[in-house]
Amino acid sequence: MINPFRLSSPDNYAAARKRPLITTSLSPYTHIRTRSCAYHIMMAVLLGGQVLMRILRGRVRRHQVMEQMVMAGPGALMPVLMTNLFAGMIFSIQTAREMARFGAISALGGAFAMGFCRELAPILTAAILAGQVGSAFASEIGSMKITEQIDALKVLRTDPIDYLVVPRVVACCVMLPVLTVTGLVLGVVGGLFAASFFFNVQGAIFLESVQTLLEPMDLVAVLLKAVIFGTMIALAGCTWGLTTTCSKGLGRSATSAVVTTWVGLFVVDFFITVLLFHGLQITY
Repeated sequence: MINPFRLSSPDNYAAARKRPLITTSLSPYTHIRTRSCAYHIMMAVLLGGQVLMRILRGRVRRHQVMEQMVMAGPGALMPVLMTNLFAGMIFSIQTAREMARFGAISALGGAFAMGFCRELAPILTAAILAGQVGSAFASEIGSMKITEQIDALKVLRTDPIDYLVVPRVVACCVMLPVLTVTGLVLGVVGGLFAASFFFNVQGAIFLESVQTLLEPMDLVAVLLKAVIFGTMIALAGCTWGLTTTCSKGLGRSATSAVVTTWVGLFVVDFFITVLLFHGLQITY
């Protein structure tokens, strides 16, 4: 056998030059690059069906769910609060500038509620959770996949979906609505502060306008979006982690999980908005 690190003889040198520059150890990485986004979407849908069947059968590990809830809840609380607070102030300032031109500054709270509470708060909170938790899911499960820890679970007669995927999906579905409502409340506080400080809008007028235009159906829609978004975040992270085939694809799996989730959030949010708020109105 020729040692590639000893090229003293002409034979060894000639044999080394005949070797291909790309070795077979990179073949798993090149294979994962050929997998399209449609492949991972299909895998996520199939994985979601398996998770749903297990939840309906009561195959939920409460201890693992609690661990993932701590990660998805308190671990992402501060970024969610800070983002919604400043987003609420920015949205309030930009909205107040335009409404002041038409003399409708008293209706600022209602316009703020329709835009921020319906759309901006849920999508911002889900995007932060996807960046912090979804990438972590992909990295953790991907590292377990390439180190054959998932195969070890199968040897121990432990279903990897029961042990790894179901707790993460349940945790995200439970914690994202809590984070969304918390961020929404703080965003309203930030919008109220910006409106009163920069445009001298009284707090009572702002909150009365919010209460007038914000309906209970809007809050139900926010919670529904949070549950759907939480499911998408967990499934995307777990799918990219389970389809990781080598260590060089681990970082790409984490990044792709976040990007795929972000794109999916906006696409799904569009269809939910159309169905719930009749966003498409055809006029003749």
